[in-house]
Amino acid sequence: MDALHAIARSLTKNRQTVSCAESCTGGMLAAAFTSVAGSSQWFEQSFVTYSNRAKEERLGVSPATLLEYGAVSRQTVREMARGAKAAARADYAVGISGIAGPGGGSESKPVGTVWFGFAFPGGSCEEMRRFDGNRESVRAQAVAFALERLAGLIESGGDAV
Repeated sequence: MDALHAIARSLTKNRQTVSCAESCTGGMLAAAFTSVAGSSQWFEQSFVTYSNRAKEERLGVSPATLLEYGAVSRQTVREMARGAKAAARADYAVGISGIAGPGGGSESKPVGTVWFGFAFPGGSCEEMRRFDGNRESVRAQAVAFALERLAGLIESGGDAV
């Protein structure tokens, strides 16, 4: 995982930290971070907020946001990432929420739909991806995408939005 090692090098060099707020990936991104020796220098903490209540209580996601847009939305992952960044006092944070399957999808949000929120010094951005495959494949692809995108944001200082 070149992106993972790039994240580790950049954050260590710049004395910065990252946190994450995960739903559909259930801690897989945090596990990837902690697979790197020395990650305690740059990985602050993780929030696995699978339920809407956990998103509200742990990350400060607005109940109105969840009601209007749902858990799998641009608005929710924005609030998840910003909430994780603030709660952890981290420089960067990633929020992930999606539909890994095999059920739970809809016409507007089919299985494989995953939203990503990134909070960084000076701003935030969100992106949606649709992944193919079974539940584990969707989750693994989501983690890989989050790492690649985060590496790019850290490298550019958030300018690659």
